[in-house]
Amino acid sequence: MPNTTPPPPLTAWCDLPAQMAAAGFAVLDADATCRMAGWTELPVAWYAFWRDLPPDRYLRDRGRYRRRRHGCFTIDGAQLRLMPHRAHWQPVEYNALHGGIERWFEPLPDALTADPHWAQLLLGLAALASACHGAARWYAEAHVFRIDTTDGIGRPTPEGAHRDGVDLVAVFLVSRQGIKGGETRVFDARGPQGLRFTLTQPWSVLLLDDARVIHESTPIQPLHGAEPAHRDTLVVTLRRDGFQGPQAMLDP
Repeated sequence: MPNTTPPPPLTAWCDLPAQMAAAGFAVLDADATCRMAGWTELPVAWYAFWRDLPPDRYLRDRGRYRRRRHGCFTIDGAQLRLMPHRAHWQPVEYNALHGGIERWFEPLPDALTADPHWAQLLLGLAALASACHGAARWYAEAHVFRIDTTDGIGRPTPEGAHRDGVDLVAVFLVSRQGIKGGETRVFDARGPQGLRFTLTQPWSVLLLDDARVIHESTPIQPLHGAEPAHRDTLVVTLRRDGFQGPQAMLDP
């Protein structure tokens, strides 16, 4: 059964600054993602990293549908630095379900963070964040997710529609296999206006000005007889005031 939601409202690369300024979000196709990152080709070797993800041990709904890894970086101009592994933390104001606790996910694999494509991607996102919010030293968190249908249903955002407490959010669709659902919804944080659509192209990306919009993804279910069934994403957040934590967590 195909998805019945509208296709993503794609933004041309040349129109990205105006779209972000006007709407607070944009969707790029894979070609535009390559332009943003300075890639000459998509990093197809990365798909292997999504096949080796440990379970998320912190799901408060007791689900078994989410697997993930996590890493933190600082970006200062052209200087990208991998930070010592740390917990992921969000205040309850931004994540009512899982906020207020330290979540120690397994780190990103060395083979991923050492890949030149990885540095290009994070530097490209930092350049975009600086274009939208002014030049800064950016604190980036990267999350490699797989949502599957082990429980019959998988929830990409069990916390519901939310903001992340950062400046820029990038949600890359890596792959969809054997599923229905997984609809993306973006709402104006100040009113009822919103859009819904389904990302289907590998390496298309949803870019969000986190202060201005709220976002969520609807649950996924397996298509009849589909096995395996999953949705893989890469989520990168950038924040100018340090990593979030129960106290100030600025790094030198």
